[in-house]
Amino acid sequence: MILTTTPSIEGYPIKNYLGVVTGETIIGANIIKDFFAGICDIVGGRSAAYEDVLREAKDTALAEMQQRAALMGANAIVGIDLDYETVGQGNSMLMVTSSGTAVII
Repeated sequence: MILTTTPSIEGYPIKNYLGVVTGETIIGANIIKDFFAGICDIVGGRSAAYEDVLREAKDTALAEMQQRAALMGANAIVGIDLDYETVGQGNSMLMVTSSGTAVII
């Protein structure tokens, strides 16, 4: 399945628009990751632990959206948008949502 943030796919005319599809995931970061992220805040640098959690959440949301599109008979999703939010007590959870339009090319 082709996934793109653009409204069309060059060289592939869209034959049918099937509708909006979404994928959602909420994932938590544990206390150990919080500890190491705190150290990065003090000394500078990137937090690989948090980057891994963010990547996992994005991949999960996109995979869920892809599954929903496949059930509709789509072979591509165009106009994909990703949104990131923190939720929960103390903003301890990361929510990633993806949305796009399922199409047949």
